[in-house]
Amino acid sequence: MSLSRTARRISMPALLAVVLAAALLAIAPGRATPAGATTGAAASGGGHPAKPVIVLVHGAWADASSWSSVISRLQRRGFTVYAPPNPLRGLPQDSAYVHQFLTQNAALQGKPVVLVAHSYGGAVITNAAVGDPEVKALVYVDAFIPDEGDTVGGLLSAQPGSCLGAAGVFNPVPNPGGPPGDVDLYINQDQVPGCFATGVPASQAAVIAAVQRPLAASAATEPSGPPAWKTIPSWAVIGTADQVIPPAELTFMAERAGAHITDVKSGHLSLITKAPVVTRVILQAVQATG
Repeated sequence: MSLSRTARRISMPALLAVVLAAALLAIAPGRATPAGATTGAAASGGGHPAKPVIVLVHGAWADASSWSSVISRLQRRGFTVYAPPNPLRGLPQDSAYVHQFLTQNAALQGKPVVLVAHSYGGAVITNAAVGDPEVKALVYVDAFIPDEGDTVGGLLSAQPGSCLGAAGVFNPVPNPGGPPGDVDLYINQDQVPGCFATGVPASQAAVIAAVQRPLAASAATEPSGPPAWKTIPSWAVIGTADQVIPPAELTFMAERAGAHITDVKSGHLSLITKAPVVTRVILQAVQATG
């Protein structure tokens, strides 16, 4: 029997069903890629390295929304951005949480990461990035950059001038789930505009004061471990009018880490008040490590 006779015996509905099945198989999820073909960002980029994912870690008395202006700028440039919550329960716990987010998150597997942090978050990423080969750069924004054995409290008091050392700044609240004697530290709302949120419009500073997330007091006394910046290149944005972490201390830590330093005329919240500058430094880290 000839092929042409066989084809004539197949009904039109049956023929359409065969064609539709073949089309569905061609686009089915998980379909094997033919040898020599490429997928994902490398294919769309003509063989260029994959675009890194940007992970942003907030500091104490803040939440991930503090990165909003930076996030929108990065997303407009085509970057995938994550801003996970920093638990603020203690340096070992917070570092472990961020490390697990980086290494056990299926969405990040096999993708290069630029890890960015503000304030206390700098101490967190210094520990969290250790042992993660996908972290290609560290960016510190008005942030602690500890060496092994340093504590946040010790670094904060190493230079005079931090407004957090003044009487009446903190409102301690019991933390039933914490270690014995530990408390949650809030900044008194009337102290936020002139200390933590200098340079921010008054209405915005009032919102920051209202929604602040507290830091466990024990986080200030826990020693930092071996620092990731000894093996990962780093960048630092330093607010020259920072009243939380004295600029002299920010500069000392950044220079010790060998970071590429950008000074900006800003208080402690340059991620809000100078978002274009902070974004530009993140892009510099992307370009240098891509």
